[in-house]
Amino acid sequence: GADLQNLLNEGAILTARYGEKTISMATLEEAMDRVVAGPARKSRVISEREKAITAYHEVGHALVAHLLPKVDPVHKVSIISRGQMGGYTRLVSDEDRSLWSKSQFREFLAFALGGHAAEKIKFGEVTTGASNDIERVTSIARKMVTDYGMSERLGPVQLGKRDGAGFLGADGGETRNYSAETAREIDEEVRDIVLTALDTAESLLRQHQERLTLISESLIKKEILEGRD
Repeated sequence: GADLQNLLNEGAILTARYGEKTISMATLEEAMDRVVAGPARKSRVISEREKAITAYHEVGHALVAHLLPKVDPVHKVSIISRGQMGGYTRLVSDEDRSLWSKSQFREFLAFALGGHAAEKIKFGEVTTGASNDIERVTSIARKMVTDYGMSERLGPVQLGKRDGAGFLGADGGETRNYSAETAREIDEEVRDIVLTALDTAESLLRQHQERLTLISESLIKKEILEGRD
């Protein structure tokens, strides 16, 4: 409820700024982007090459999401800079979810690495644009192994104990309750999960490379594509 109130308040502010009397869907979309990612950085000037890399990166995410059945539907793809992001792909779930399965996680990880895979396929190398994706993917993969019991190799065992809330409610430290050998196995399992997800993303994008190119070229021109497009 508070999130919806915040969204509509932002929409009302934008409506007044635009000199309109009714909050439109287009204004709510802009309000959503502002709430999620921050205001557009229209003053930022980027080169055509960087714009192309950003477009292929975001379409890589979107296309993998569209092709995998357990990833939420793509709502919007944008290469307009907001906050610290050069572009973004927004998914919108069609259901409330509190539980995640192993297969859902695996497909989500492939989606999250879709930008990394697209850069590699199109440009032959990757950029720093995937750093947040890699951090997020690694964190989820580690939780799958150490918290959720989703590793066939290590089984349904919690590996590592939280010491409780840290300073000002931040995560506390973790007490290692396993051996150095188990730590090595955890690292190997995490790496296997991440690399499998990357292989899935690369395989899908290579199979649909023509689509990757067509959608990316369209995004470079339009800067925003709605999910249906």
